Amino acid sequence: MQSAAISLSSPCSIPSLKPQKFGSKSRFDSIRVSSSFSASKRHDLSASSNAVSVPSLPKRSWSLSSSLALPLRAWNPVPSDSKADRFEVRVTAAESAGEGEKSGSLVKTLELGLLFGLWYLFNIYFNIYNKQVLKVFHYPVTVTVIQFAVGSVLVALMWTLNLYKRPKTTGAQLAVILPLAVVHTLGNLFTNMSLGKVAISFTHTIKAMEPFFSVVLSAMFLGELPTLWVVASLLPIVGGVALASVTEASFNWAGFWSAMASNLTNQSRNVLSKKVMVKKEDSMDNITLFSIITIMSFFLLAPAAIFMEGVKFTPAYMQSAGLNVKEVVVRSLFAALCFHAYQQVSYMILQRVSPVTHSVGNCVKRVVVIVSSVLFFKTPVSPINSLGTGIALAGVFWYSRVKRIKPKAKAA
Repeated sequence: MQSAAISLSSPCSIPSLKPQKFGSKSRFDSIRVSSSFSASKRHDLSASSNAVSVPSLPKRSWSLSSSLALPLRAWNPVPSDSKADRFEVRVTAAESAGEGEKSGSLVKTLELGLLFGLWYLFNIYFNIYNKQVLKVFHYPVTVTVIQFAVGSVLVALMWTLNLYKRPKTTGAQLAVILPLAVVHTLGNLFTNMSLGKVAISFTHTIKAMEPFFSVVLSAMFLGELPTLWVVASLLPIVGGVALASVTEASFNWAGFWSAMASNLTNQSRNVLSKKVMVKKEDSMDNITLFSIITIMSFFLLAPAAIFMEGVKFTPAYMQSAGLNVKEVVVRSLFAALCFHAYQQVSYMILQRVSPVTHSVGNCVKRVVVIVSSVLFFKTPVSPINSLGTGIALAGVFWYSRVKRIKPKAKAA
């Protein structure tokens, strides 16, 4: 290889190179020796030695030696500079697109992780602040109204500042949404009533029975019969809740049935959503629907709160009851902010992931809330009670996984 290059650089060896050895079949016919040459120029070894750039030959010396050793074959000409440039541009664009997709995927993953973290964090703070308020201010209807009122103000600000598009709703749409707002109002009211009577951990253990009510109501009103796997997953849920209830230190029948009623109303809302929101022209995204329901819930419950409990959320009444006014007001506002925030983030997550993933995340959220409340309030929990809670939550996780298994169609 090296000897071939030396023989070309020698003055006496140049006349010995004969043009006929490099005919049309030579591999060097179509190769540009240097990038400084234009595309129209080709190698012509029959010309003078000045036509060949000597320093560039060692770079091609391997090709010369291999071409002399192997049978010569006809090669197609290489593409022109414009085609080569297009190829290089395409390769560069493909690499840039690949890097862009990777970075975009990483950003979406981090964003989703942040949303899940906020969902859990807002949920923890809501339950803690809400429990602190309900322990001293025994008016769950008024507390629920405050939460809907703060949520309505936040929705109005969101629409006013164009943070989210204000919907154009018709009377027909509002009539369809009204039943959803009613059961949404009752679901949150019953949850607050339960939290005021029993420990947070027990309320959320009972609320783990939501899948049971979902299956029953879907079968009754939607005709969706559960698969054998779904029915099997309900057994540990029901058994775990029963075991936790029997061994619960703070057990209270009012708190128990309030949590059960919350399960019933919340799952009724989901069934109604499937049943009435079927027309495509009437459909709207989850965040918009939640915003409208929040405002409607406030107007539905405010008169009921005044009728049932009177106007109790006033400095005069709280002072007469021996309460720390500032503490109750601040904690109530924080609880209301976290209440609206965690539900808003929940719907944002639902728009990014599948319902199954959201259901699994909701199961993990319940575990996080139970553990956090037990640690914060130092709730006494027996080993059997913990076992029952764990079995129920494991059943919820199993349910969320088998729910996506579709029943096989029967052969005709």
